[in-house]
Amino acid sequence: MSLNYYQLFDLQPIFNIALATLETNYRKIQSESHPDRFVTATSAEKLQSMQLATLANEAYQTLKNPANRAQYLLELQGITAISESNTHMPTDFLMQQMQWRETLEDASAAKDIHTLEALLDEMQAESKSLQADLSLLFDEKKDYSNACETTRKLIFIDKVCADIRKAIEHLD
Repeated sequence: MSLNYYQLFDLQPIFNIALATLETNYRKIQSESHPDRFVTATSAEKLQSMQLATLANEAYQTLKNPANRAQYLLELQGITAISESNTHMPTDFLMQQMQWRETLEDASAAKDIHTLEALLDEMQAESKSLQADLSLLFDEKKDYSNACETTRKLIFIDKVCADIRKAIEHLD
């Protein structure tokens, strides 16, 4: 039986995980599977430790990021958050997306760092709000349908935040 990411780090499969526990358990696995510990080991043992370290890295990156964690929780339920057949978004959110993108483009073109930073603050507040919603939807209500839609929103917001950060870096 292969471990899922939550089992690997001895965590409950919920959205609102203890990040400190994730970090501690990740570091423990990294230490236990470090190549220096396997200098005299067999090839099979070296390979196994390398595979564990690789799995731990992948699992840590997934669970550390809220959007990735939400996608992973959905996958554990057999739901793909983002696919060609599953892209529905509420019209008001689509309109808001267009507005955010337009503000980003206009502020970038005008070299207006202040507006970009304000947009980033707004997007990060929206991200926090969606994460609170996901905590409720996954951990309390087990409402995977609405969690899927909220996850798609969070993924989009993460992309816009990354684009805003790039635009600010480019202007600095």
